[in-house]
Amino acid sequence: MEKIKTTVKIAGKEYTMVGTESEEHIRRVAVYVDRKMEELALTTRMPQNMVAVLTAMNIADDLLKAQDENTRLRKEIMQVQQQLTAMRIEHNAPPMKRTQEAAKDKQ
Repeated sequence: MEKIKTTVKIAGKEYTMVGTESEEHIRRVAVYVDRKMEELALTTRMPQNMVAVLTAMNIADDLLKAQDENTRLRKEIMQVQQQLTAMRIEHNAPPMKRTQEAAKDKQ
């Protein structure tokens, strides 16, 4: 895969990033990080390196919470799928046949 070189600005400094993601994606990530750092810098009087570390911690916290929510939702989907499968078995009809019958009823 081709490496893409993109220059971005974060906290007033330019950085050259190299990666396999699109330039648009790299810029989007940089804008997100820049905004998060700016939010924190506006509310505190910390050196920039501390702002960067706290921003990284906040972003990591958001990521871990999103991963936990993703896991919870996947489990919920699996449970619903299992319930649906059980209901199909209970009604002893193949899924396609019921779908076709429902489509005919609508016509």
